[in-house]
Amino acid sequence: MFPKRRMRRLRAPVIRPLLAETALSKNDLVAPVFIDETAQKQKSIESMPGQVRYPLAEAGTVARDLWDAGIRALLLFGIPRKKDEQASCAFDPNGIVQKAVRAVKREVPEMVVITDVCACEYTDHGHCGIVGVTRHGPDLLNDPSLDLMDRIALSHAQSGADIVAPSCMLDGVVQSIRAALDREGHSDVAIMSYSTKFSSALYGPFRDAADSGFRFGDRSTYQVPPGNSREAVLESMLDFDEGADILMVKPAGFYLDILAEVRTLGIPVAAFQVSGEYAMIKAAAARGWLDEKEVALETLTCIKRAGADLIITYFARDVAGWLDEEQ
Repeated sequence: MFPKRRMRRLRAPVIRPLLAETALSKNDLVAPVFIDETAQKQKSIESMPGQVRYPLAEAGTVARDLWDAGIRALLLFGIPRKKDEQASCAFDPNGIVQKAVRAVKREVPEMVVITDVCACEYTDHGHCGIVGVTRHGPDLLNDPSLDLMDRIALSHAQSGADIVAPSCMLDGVVQSIRAALDREGHSDVAIMSYSTKFSSALYGPFRDAADSGFRFGDRSTYQVPPGNSREAVLESMLDFDEGADILMVKPAGFYLDILAEVRTLGIPVAAFQVSGEYAMIKAAAARGWLDEKEVALETLTCIKRAGADLIITYFARDVAGWLDEEQ
């Protein structure tokens, strides 16, 4: 029988780092960044302590700060000056995200710029595409919304985005965007699909941050019920078949079983540690109930252990600093 004491010998402080199976690095991290078209200065996000909406004038500056800290990728979200039923500002060549992409690329050409491809921040009703009447009442219309996502993704690619990330969970969205990009000469732009996005209660702080709350109903008809594992994995399999370059599980921490299974499909997988996960850690730390640094690093290490190649987290900038301290 294998003597148990051999396990403890290998946990000695000087030995343990040599045998670490999973090690978090800066290359794992993607920093979400909110750019607000109406802002003249940084606006604090109350439900996400430490996070802000940046004015467009600071897009390049924040990208430079992240790059200098060792973060090599960011995910842009835009808050537009106006909203309408058709989300027209979402695909405007001079829209807030399009301008932000160009600003980031001017300042840090090497930065990997990922853009969120959705319409919830841009529609006056707050849903993720074109809304119409269905047999169940007002709801998102799938095929008309595909056309909208194509236009948004193409405008981001034309502005210089390296990766477009459709987040609205429409049927066929990856195939549709891939065809649109290829048709217009952007075959080198990758697609990171929000392929398994759960209908989670953890998105509330993000809706405050991005001003993307919905006016009626909810988004449960185009997101996965939390208890459905087979459906969740199937969604990623379908996006894999449609040509996604990177798959995503969102939220991350509550769904590590799904993340581990999606990993088996064989292409890179991202995990999004969402606003509610961030806010819970921040709130508990503020009350002295948890150590913020230790808990954040533990959660992110576990997300990586479960199979994430990329981790989108609001802790990205802090983690970069913490990792420097440990060296």
